[in-house]
Amino acid sequence: MTQYVIEGGKPLNGIVTISGAKNAAVAILPATLLVNGTCRIENVPDISDVRLLLEILDSMGAEIHRLSPNTIEICCRNVRESEASDALVRRIRASYYLIGAQLGRFGYAKVALPGGCNFGPRPIDQHIKGFETIGAEVELQNGYVCARAPEEGLTGGRVNLDVVSVGATMNIMIGATLANGTTIIENAAKEPHIVDLANFLNAMGAKISGAGTDVIKIRGVKGLRGGFYSIIPDQIEAGTYMAAVAAAGGNVLVQNVIPKHMDCISAKLREMGAKVTEYDDAIRVQCTGTLRRANVKTLPYPGFPTDMQPQIAVCMSLASGVSVITESIYDTRFGYCAELNRMGAAIKVDTKIAVITGVDQLHGCTVHACDLRAGAAMVIAALAADGKTVIEEAEYIERGYEDLIGKLEGLGAAIKRIEAPRGAKTPAAG
Repeated sequence: MTQYVIEGGKPLNGIVTISGAKNAAVAILPATLLVNGTCRIENVPDISDVRLLLEILDSMGAEIHRLSPNTIEICCRNVRESEASDALVRRIRASYYLIGAQLGRFGYAKVALPGGCNFGPRPIDQHIKGFETIGAEVELQNGYVCARAPEEGLTGGRVNLDVVSVGATMNIMIGATLANGTTIIENAAKEPHIVDLANFLNAMGAKISGAGTDVIKIRGVKGLRGGFYSIIPDQIEAGTYMAAVAAAGGNVLVQNVIPKHMDCISAKLREMGAKVTEYDDAIRVQCTGTLRRANVKTLPYPGFPTDMQPQIAVCMSLASGVSVITESIYDTRFGYCAELNRMGAAIKVDTKIAVITGVDQLHGCTVHACDLRAGAAMVIAALAADGKTVIEEAEYIERGYEDLIGKLEGLGAAIKRIEAPRGAKTPAAG
């Protein structure tokens, strides 16, 4: 079990460079299965989810060369129809993109139902609806998703998503890229990583338009060629460091960002009293005083992202007055609130609503990282708290944050990573 040990109470100061977007990378890597040639991809985040996907692709016969920690060449020309390893697939939620990629490439997919963070059920019914609309037969059999295209191949169709789903939008886009005819996705999600996936596929020869709007049109092509692509910066990683400065205090330049992608987060931090200054590809966050209360409702992009909900909750826990978070995306994402309350926060949860009464100080103790973003919230809380905090199961955090320890140390944080036998008694913290 991975643990982070943090001595809190130290403001953050300096410069932090944001890595490539996790949520883009975990879709782009499976999408390389569609390409008849070599893809050179830059700004790939070196995180455990990416390493796991590369291991899956390698097991399927892809030729993978890591040219640098963040530049990878992938050639899937010689990959033949094969099933991804169950043991690997069940460890990562984004493995469901293999369904669209294999269906589009081979006309058949059999993929174990994916795993990943455990903050609640995230059904793939909208994915299945999309695949069926473009002609696939899809069945759930003994924990597997089995999809098969007709003999003449997938055929374009009009997919109207019942709910805005990032995963379904991206998966259908991947599956429809090599289909016959035109596929239209209505009520599509508009997140930056959806645009990034479309841009990647277009760079390889696809014909996709409308990404970033609620109607995406995919004109099927006969094949994709190899090429070069660079992944966008990670909106959520940038937002996490911004929230950390707001909670712990300090002055940090967050560089390698697209400020437009950060608008909803920047606006909320300004509302709470932090000073946020935007540059061409960087944002400076300064915070020296007590934060003000605010309300947040998570919404699809360009609204406030659900993946930033736990991090902003830490800021609210240290703000004056009573704040309210309304979670409109996932039903059960407030599991981390009990951990924050153990550190001295005052949070009451009623299904999809959290009421947060600000406190003067959080206190170090031993807490658990319930999932990836909840783990990031624990790190922020520990940085702002007095005393020592031990965060258990920190391996969740490493699914989505590259070199978190090194980046925080560069900002003056006192943080270290240790490995402890699972079930071992945790040293006293506080």
